[in-house]
Amino acid sequence: QVQLVESGGGLVQAGGSLRLSCAASGRAFSSYSMAWFRQAPGKEREFVAAIRWTGVNTYYIDSVKGRFTISRDNAKNTVYLQMNSLKPEDTAVYYCAADLGSSRSYYSASIYDYWGQGTQVTVSS
Repeated sequence: QVQLVESGGGLVQAGGSLRLSCAASGRAFSSYSMAWFRQAPGKEREFVAAIRWTGVNTYYIDSVKGRFTISRDNAKNTVYLQMNSLKPEDTAVYYCAADLGSSRSYYSASIYDYWGQGTQVTVSS
């Protein structure tokens, strides 16, 4: 069993920054691929960023490239999402997710085995 707990959300003005953290319990965290998804009111959950277990390979949705950075610290069992130059359209509940199977379909919510409870990010204009 893996538990994921997100933190770091909040209210920020457009152009500001936030860093989200996702702390994982359980063994073998360093072997999981991890991802961040988000869901805005009335919209489907969408992929934001993913990172392989090595920490070398990262992937982003086009709308956040150059603004968001995903990283991980396997010694702390934690994955991060640094969000800069935030825009009102980034407003959503952000979820972290763990894939124990290291699927290549990192953008698909269906391949993730565990999910956190979510943290709200609100960007005001």
